[in-house]
Amino acid sequence: MFKTIFTRSSSYYINKYRIYVMFLLLFLIATFFAPNFFNPFNLNAMIKAANLYSMMAIGFTIVMICGHFDLSIQAVMNLGAVITLGMFAKSGLPWSVAIILGILCGIVVGLGNGLLVAKAKINSFIVTLGTMTITQGIIYLYCKSGSISVGGDYSFSDLITTEVIPLFPPITIITIIMIVVFAMIMFKTSFGRSVYMVGGNSETAWLAGIKRDRIYIVSYIISGGLSALAGSLFAIGQGTAVPNMGDKGISPLMIVIASVIIGGVAMSGGKGDILRSYFAVLTMMVIFNMLSCFGTGYEAQVFAAGLVLAAIVLYESVSNYLQNKIKGIRLPLLAEVKTRRQGRQLI
Repeated sequence: MFKTIFTRSSSYYINKYRIYVMFLLLFLIATFFAPNFFNPFNLNAMIKAANLYSMMAIGFTIVMICGHFDLSIQAVMNLGAVITLGMFAKSGLPWSVAIILGILCGIVVGLGNGLLVAKAKINSFIVTLGTMTITQGIIYLYCKSGSISVGGDYSFSDLITTEVIPLFPPITIITIIMIVVFAMIMFKTSFGRSVYMVGGNSETAWLAGIKRDRIYIVSYIISGGLSALAGSLFAIGQGTAVPNMGDKGISPLMIVIASVIIGGVAMSGGKGDILRSYFAVLTMMVIFNMLSCFGTGYEAQVFAAGLVLAAIVLYESVSNYLQNKIKGIRLPLLAEVKTRRQGRQLI
């Protein structure tokens, strides 16, 4: 009996906290074996690279917990980037207004996604695939297929990328604040609890009086707004925005999807954690950076990302199968029945 209880509880906690274990192990391996991995310059570059994906992963995690997808996050990221830099460089607006306008554009796309999914009852995969294509077309029209730069004024770019404390520039601090705020919202507010209930069982949530459509719409608005903010801050930090940002190399969309799933978000909804998604992004960055330190190319990074994702999906499948086998079993009663059977055999 105790062995069964221990096995079940052990597998539960290993599954629950696996991303922290993975991150720690990979970080230690990279520190001791990867050349030039553990130095301030390299760690700073790795953390900066994680900022973009982490902020996008917040909204994507919330949408997936609802039981849906948002394939438009990369296009919305690009939209926020080009609108923000365009409003500053072309229209002469201050950075604060330009960033707000970029975020509002992302919110509009998110609102459209939410309305089509919630009210028109169209599959989220189809909806966001369509808005991704439309948004990318709008970006090319706005940019005229060219790039937009800050025009030599890099003062604000330097401000948000210069370290306030070691390894933590303002852009990283903003990202961490967003992660903490939305993690608290998901665990401490009625909205967060409603998201989990809707994703776990939408019919039960409806019977409990939760307005499912409102949850879907708000979730997509959050995803769109944060993706646009991520693109805005990333473009400001780089000093330039291009219409196809992220198309070279591993796309941000694929990194976010892989990270969120590796972090433990269930594709069926109702399960997940923003903080774990953040550490999953950091884990992916450690893998990519470690491979770069070993001198491997882009192909090895893609292969490694796919391998890790496949291993996690396989682990999830086996874990769910084992949990379903023991679901509903009353362990003390099972042990009592087993003892009685053994007693009868002795008689």
